[in-house]
Amino acid sequence: MTSTKPRVMLCNCEKTMRLDPSRIAGIDAGTPIHTQLCRAQLDAFEKALATGEPLLVGCTQEAPLFEDVAEERGAEQDISFFNIRERAGWCDTGTDPHPKISALLAEALMPSDPAALRSIESDGVCLVYGAGQQALDAALALEGRLSVSLLLSDASDILLPSVLPVPVHSGRIRAVGGALGSFSVTVDGYAQILPSSRGAPAFALARDGARAGCSLILDLSGGTPLVTGPAKRDGYFRVDPKDPAAVARALFDMADMVGTFEKPQYVTYDASICAHGRSGKTGCSNCLDACPAGAITSAGNEIVVDAGICGGCGSCAAHCPTGAVSYQYPNRATHVRRLQALLGTYREAGGRDPVLLVHDGDHGQDLINALARFGSGLPGNVLPVNVHAVTLFGHDAMLASVLAGARKMVFLCPPSKSDELDALRMEIELSASLLAGMGYAAEGLFEIAVESDPDALASRLAPVRGMLPKESGAFDPVGGKRDVARSAISRLIAQAPATADIIALPATAPYGRIAIDAEGCTLCLACVSSCPVNALADNPDKPQVSLTEAACVQCGLCEATCPESVITLEPRYNASPAAMRPVVLHEEEPATCTSCGKPFGTKSSIARIREKLSGKHWMFQREDQIALIEMCDDCRISAQWEMDDTPLRGGARPRMVTTDDYLLPDGAALTADDFLKEN
Repeated sequence: MTSTKPRVMLCNCEKTMRLDPSRIAGIDAGTPIHTQLCRAQLDAFEKALATGEPLLVGCTQEAPLFEDVAEERGAEQDISFFNIRERAGWCDTGTDPHPKISALLAEALMPSDPAALRSIESDGVCLVYGAGQQALDAALALEGRLSVSLLLSDASDILLPSVLPVPVHSGRIRAVGGALGSFSVTVDGYAQILPSSRGAPAFALARDGARAGCSLILDLSGGTPLVTGPAKRDGYFRVDPKDPAAVARALFDMADMVGTFEKPQYVTYDASICAHGRSGKTGCSNCLDACPAGAITSAGNEIVVDAGICGGCGSCAAHCPTGAVSYQYPNRATHVRRLQALLGTYREAGGRDPVLLVHDGDHGQDLINALARFGSGLPGNVLPVNVHAVTLFGHDAMLASVLAGARKMVFLCPPSKSDELDALRMEIELSASLLAGMGYAAEGLFEIAVESDPDALASRLAPVRGMLPKESGAFDPVGGKRDVARSAISRLIAQAPATADIIALPATAPYGRIAIDAEGCTLCLACVSSCPVNALADNPDKPQVSLTEAACVQCGLCEATCPESVITLEPRYNASPAAMRPVVLHEEEPATCTSCGKPFGTKSSIARIREKLSGKHWMFQREDQIALIEMCDDCRISAQWEMDDTPLRGGARPRMVTTDDYLLPDGAALTADDFLKEN
């Protein structure tokens, strides 16, 4: 039986790193440190393969070589890689790399649940859209590898070949929907080329609204993108027609996009806790506003996430107030545990003042590599966190990181995605407001770095000085988003310098209470029925509406639904135990029927109705008519029945003629005239 814990293999890369196995947490003190594992000592890797144990190799540069060797040897165990050289080992001579290496190793050893995958089929049908000879040349270059159609926005300067292997049309694309394998295209001015074209291309009669489907789109139009979030839409290649190198790269990448592809299911959706809408009213639209790819649409009371379009930025899940949209790449629990393992191991290994550098895999790694290869590398206290997208961080993960000991969090974002950061900024504002309300030094604790310059990045990595949690801690991140966030908040409050129960929050915060103007409230309870999280409740025994503040997500549905417009939202965080209990917002004495004594409404509502109708409506002129207003439904009908002029009681109805009426007392035989007698 082989061990499930991987064997860790480390190399000091020809002694360019100082590695002491006795100072690296998570491995045995006798673990060998290789100097040329990928070259002269490759046999050590081969011997490790022969054991059948899963392997974790501390090198990513030579991962392709190690994988090739494993394939040649027929190895079947799991082999994974993690980077310690650029991220930790290549650093200033005065820096101790071991605490950070221990942290990176602990992170790499963290188990995680893989996200679900969905299969995408691409049949290779490709639409090339552009102008002139360049678009035609691109279509001809792809023909043979893909099934290509050419749509020309301008055909004025093309020279048609004697053999035309691709269908050519003219027109302008009005709309594009879908993603790789399932694009839908709507074209105006659509017309087929005439085969008799001799000089300039001639086209048949054009028509608007033509529709077609395809698996791939090459957009060489140079105009406005045809889809939202073009860089995130799989299968859509938008290229500047004035950049020949970019056009060539797109042709190269598209040529092999035929067959079955797998894509992670980045998010899941739970409609039962969604606060988007209720009864035709719209409340929360955070996910719709945050999605840069246009993958989320409204479907009335719920939302729809198009997994084919979703690029996995995570802004929707980070900014969802209830956790109805939840990120799965990784999931919330794995994400928080990973941060806790990284920070906790660093602290236990002797590290101080940790700074988390959150970055995506490509842009961030390039800057880290540049700092390591041409500079002094990342500071020893800067822990890089490689994620699919930095925008997946919500306030729950940010606060859990601060609780675990982070002294600063820097979110590194490429300039090309600078317009996708609104949700992240709001989550940072919320986290900073909560921490500031507890008395912590929140200013500068969270920072977004839109940088492509390694030196500029290095200047922004200094830890925050000031009051932060003295005792770092971890917790089990079980439950939904709000459960995780409240667990972190309660632990931060327990050691906070300030102990205020009420913390003021920004308007976009998902915590708070509502206020009801009692003067205008009729206790119709429309707000109660509209609340998607059951924060509002009524009382079956008396006219009353109450709020459990801890459950309120500030979606605004109650405010939008209230017919009297007497509800206002108040964003805040209530740390007192009272937030967990229902608090009465408005109640009244019930109105009782003047006839039977049964409660049937509120006194103020009945008084208001009496004032508006008494003597002013034709049905309520006399005292006995006005008295009906203060009766319940049953008694009101009974009283109306007894009135002399009631419309409910008419004259005597004619008696129904029955068989007995036709039977004579003497038993005489009936004749036809007997049936014609009047009664």
